[in-house]
Amino acid sequence: MPIMLGAIADDFTGATDLANNLVRGGMRCVQLIGVPERPLAQLIEGSGDVDAVVVALKSRSCPVDEALRDALRALEWLCAEGARQCFFKYCSTFDSTERGNIGPVSEALLARLEGRVTVMVPAFPVNGRTVYQGHLFVGDRLLSESGMQDHPLTPMRDADLVRVLARQSEHPVGLLAWQTLARGAQAARSCLEKLAGQGVRQVVCDTLSEADLATLAEAVVDLPLVTGGSGLGQALPAHYRRRGWLGEVASPGALAPASGGALVLAGSCSRATLGQVDAFLARHPGFALDPMALAEGPAHREEALTFARHQLANGGPALIYASAGAERLRRVQQALGRERAGELVEQALGHLARVLVAEGVGRLVVAGGESAGAVVSALGLQALRIGEQIDPGVPWTQATVVGRETPLSLALKSGNFGREDFFLRAFETLPTTGGEGGRA
Repeated sequence: MPIMLGAIADDFTGATDLANNLVRGGMRCVQLIGVPERPLAQLIEGSGDVDAVVVALKSRSCPVDEALRDALRALEWLCAEGARQCFFKYCSTFDSTERGNIGPVSEALLARLEGRVTVMVPAFPVNGRTVYQGHLFVGDRLLSESGMQDHPLTPMRDADLVRVLARQSEHPVGLLAWQTLARGAQAARSCLEKLAGQGVRQVVCDTLSEADLATLAEAVVDLPLVTGGSGLGQALPAHYRRRGWLGEVASPGALAPASGGALVLAGSCSRATLGQVDAFLARHPGFALDPMALAEGPAHREEALTFARHQLANGGPALIYASAGAERLRRVQQALGRERAGELVEQALGHLARVLVAEGVGRLVVAGGESAGAVVSALGLQALRIGEQIDPGVPWTQATVVGRETPLSLALKSGNFGREDFFLRAFETLPTTGGEGGRA
């Protein structure tokens, strides 16, 4: 049975964020890790009941040519699976560099699908991401004043998305202003058609509310490609149903009960994650990974393993974190280099996840897109069933792990997402084999 929506996400937590909102919109969703090499039916049991597939890439900050290659390969696979509409997912804070990769990938996907125009809708109002006159806001702050200007890989120092995207793109970039959007879906469609006639291929869309997302979803349901954050993903399924393309599903996020020890691995240095680490440490001990110590050899990593084993043996949960404030991060990057510091942390978190899951961890939270990519790669995961939401943008998922009789329950959290008590509350919301949420 063909899938309704095929999505390509530029990082792992972003993929989970979109998949979560598709489930909330009533679609049964699977997240795949990397470009699939086999048909969906060979990757997951019960593939006939899948409405949407999100392919998670690690292409947000890689070289442009590599991002284009992987995105186009993923698109070919999704088209072979019969996807009616395609979705390119990036972060709601538009994380990218001066060269890309949002603009080049969007243009390449649109050309392959022979589309005339696509929309750029990063807004996620429930999480405080809105766009007005083409400028992206995080809460009441411009993107460039939100803390994202200090991001270690993709510092965002310009909040004008039309200007940011123009620097990355070959074709002109347009704006669908809120004043037009407020007149309804037909006005939005007319604006997109007019801009397409002027040679515009990518249109940044003002979005201030959930109602604006619903209007945009109605306006773009027939486009071969849409792009944006996960907010648009939650709005699309209702319009698929109105077209008769999608049926009603009683429990699209149903998962098996969870079992095993509870572990948090945090690599993100976002303000939200730093607050979540502090909230956890107020109630439980944690282990701080030091990239400088990791650079000296495996001894520091083994200390982290010893700490985690002790915590898990005493009922857990265990937290191991490399999250650090901006000043500490700058000192580490100056000493080791940005890429080397990131690699050391990712390798350590991947190793810890692999060892501890093999020893019995069955409930795992990972904070940060790069960290999530390292962990799922280290565990050799290929597919995740998407479950119910913990916080906006973050669901529980489940995956089959070789050597485990029961599925691994996994929450991949974007660094910027989640309330302050997320690490504590995530396990409490997850039903276990005992019939209740896990304690924290």
